[in-house]
Amino acid sequence: MRIRAAIAVPAVSAAAAALLLAAPQSQAAPGHAAPARCAEKSLTLRAKADAHDPTLVRVGVTNRSTHTCVVDRVPTVTFGGLDGAALPVPQGGTGTYRLGAGKTGHAALRTIVDPADPEVRRADSVTVAASASQWGRTFTAVQLGTGRDVRVWEPVTTWWQPTAAAADRALGVS
Repeated sequence: MRIRAAIAVPAVSAAAAALLLAAPQSQAAPGHAAPARCAEKSLTLRAKADAHDPTLVRVGVTNRSTHTCVVDRVPTVTFGGLDGAALPVPQGGTGTYRLGAGKTGHAALRTIVDPADPEVRRADSVTVAASASQWGRTFTAVQLGTGRDVRVWEPVTTWWQPTAAAADRALGVS
């Protein structure tokens, strides 16, 4: 008896493993598949400077598709004619942000802490992309409401947030 049990258990385990490995994906145990990346054509990007503080820009991305999708955790923000991008606040690794159908993600961007800083650079535009692999949308300084140019030095941006208020809090704006 002991010999049969010792042989039967490994044989059953091996048979079960073979069936699981041979099963097509459609017959595999159901799981929660991660949503696909948002197609750039299904996104609407917005950016506007604060009326009282042109160094604070509020950014939004809306998923116009009929299904949930994901974008990068942090928007990619670059400044026309300047090297580099806004750094994320808080710092963190890569990841994604889930956007439900018809939902909007919000981020806040600080272009410069002190506009009188002697190191200030000037850009004529800001480009915002929901994911680094996308082209994004370019906003001129006039469209943003920052005047003739955007003053930039050590810019930072928040991760996507569910509300504009949450993005402001993440940036330390009251």
